[in-house]
Amino acid sequence: MIDLGRLRALHAVASYGTVLAAGEALHCTPSAVSQQLAKLERETGATLIEKDGRRLRLTEAGRVLAGHAERVLSTVDEAEAALAAHRDTVIGRLTVAAFATACRALLPYALHRLATDHPQLATGLVEVNPHEGLEVLRRGHVDLAVLDDWPEVALRYPPGITHVEIGRDVADLIVPTGHRFATGREVRLAQAGDERWISAKSGDICHQWLLRVLPGVRPDFHVGEFETQLTLIAAGLGIAIIPRLARPPLPAGVCVVPVRPVPTRRVVLAWREASAARPAVTAAVGALREAWRRQEVAPAG
Repeated sequence: MIDLGRLRALHAVASYGTVLAAGEALHCTPSAVSQQLAKLERETGATLIEKDGRRLRLTEAGRVLAGHAERVLSTVDEAEAALAAHRDTVIGRLTVAAFATACRALLPYALHRLATDHPQLATGLVEVNPHEGLEVLRRGHVDLAVLDDWPEVALRYPPGITHVEIGRDVADLIVPTGHRFATGREVRLAQAGDERWISAKSGDICHQWLLRVLPGVRPDFHVGEFETQLTLIAAGLGIAIIPRLARPPLPAGVCVVPVRPVPTRRVVLAWREASAARPAVTAAVGALREAWRRQEVAPAG
């Protein structure tokens, strides 16, 4: 009989490509992963892994077994969820992946609520971009993902993932107070194409969105924190689109400009279908829905 822990090691190496990365994902040492793989090869009588430079490459036998391992581990997820649902008790450990704004605006309340209502549940949080969030969710390294999904650069949800929208977050155009747009009149987004732009970091979904809605724009500043974007705007260095959920109190020297079309992103919760019956996932979804209802979105003007 093939040991489940050894299948997890093979699946992790297949997913991450190195023993070091697999060990980090499994919260164990690289040597422990190597030992599991060696035992699995002895167990199966097949060579499963070959060296390919600094990385590892699965043999044909390794790819066959890794494919089965993914299905086996998904079935184990379903079994654990069914057993948890049978107990009807919110216990164990639940890890959430979330984009940066949600980590600040939604997760503190939601995690506190879970700790208060379900003291036998241990929780964890990891900040990731939405593409990374979907990937670590698919691989089973987190239990729930909070994602920002812009329609112009919509996420693709892999098979086996359930998702639900909990709200829509409007974004506003923020400009320096002395800017030509700072008149109170509505601005068409296309009118701002030749401005100096302050955007999220290259590769972030907010950056991808800006490039999609304003073809040809080349931001001069790439800044991850929205608070820092506001300080740059206040200094007269450029303009930015900032979601309301992410927006701290506005500093002196900036103002909000009505813009059309109104930039809007979906805030989405996602989890594996195999874990849908797990009480901890249901409780977390409820807590995040409540956190969304409670959060106060900054006014547009």
